[in-house]
Amino acid sequence: MNSLIQSVLHPTDFSEGSKVAFYHALGAALIAGSELTLLNISPDRSAQWSDFPGVRETLEKWGLLPPGSPRSAVGQLGLDVKKVIGGGRDPVDGVLQHLSKRPADLIVLATHQNKGVMKWFGKSVAEPIARRAGEMTLFIPGDNAGFVAADGSIALSKILVPIAKTPRAQPALEAAARFAAGLRQNNGTFTLLHVGEQSSMPSVDFPDLPGWTWEKEVRSGDVIQTILDTAESIDADLIVMATDGRNGFLDGLRGSHSERVLRHASAPLLTVPAGSYASDVLG
Repeated sequence: MNSLIQSVLHPTDFSEGSKVAFYHALGAALIAGSELTLLNISPDRSAQWSDFPGVRETLEKWGLLPPGSPRSAVGQLGLDVKKVIGGGRDPVDGVLQHLSKRPADLIVLATHQNKGVMKWFGKSVAEPIARRAGEMTLFIPGDNAGFVAADGSIALSKILVPIAKTPRAQPALEAAARFAAGLRQNNGTFTLLHVGEQSSMPSVDFPDLPGWTWEKEVRSGDVIQTILDTAESIDADLIVMATDGRNGFLDGLRGSHSERVLRHASAPLLTVPAGSYASDVLG
């Protein structure tokens, strides 16, 4: 996990949905012992530090710090937490400007179910941020508790990995395995899904993760609906999909597969760049 995630960015609009995403960002950063940046973009920088979710208070609630701990106690857990208030009327540009100065290995974003968006100032920002940033991104549906609960417990045992010939699927498999291992999940099932003919299923190497098994499924039908139906049928805790990173979100097509899955899936979605950036992070 340390080689996979060394910095986590969580753009927040202080909504209830963002609070759930915050738990996931904090959980990932805590286990990885990484830097965690909480970022809000405000046109007049009117946000207050007190508006941000309380990291120390959350860690106390999770039983990792005793009540009334000093701020320095957070660092003793291996966390380096920063809270940033950025200006500008366009939250997407604000987040991207921040990333240009301080790159992140993982972006954690809240979305709204059936819309696949996170809204600031009436704008949808989750998809544009992920599309233009080209980073590994974890989307948490606003009406889904996800796999990191409010008490800090983690329940991640069923991971769905849809694959196709393009983009290259191997980084998604590697990320799924290392994500599960990094979150210290000792057993579970990876379901590898290919929509199409058996002969068109790409050849991949299955990462060895003790306690976890790999299952293959080949189904026919509409790609998006089949992914959604499979996620529901196996009660997936997480969907992991490869993207083309900086060269285009997933397949570079208008209304790409991962964006369309994002708009309708009830499970969290992790998108993994299939290009050189992902290779560097996963290497």
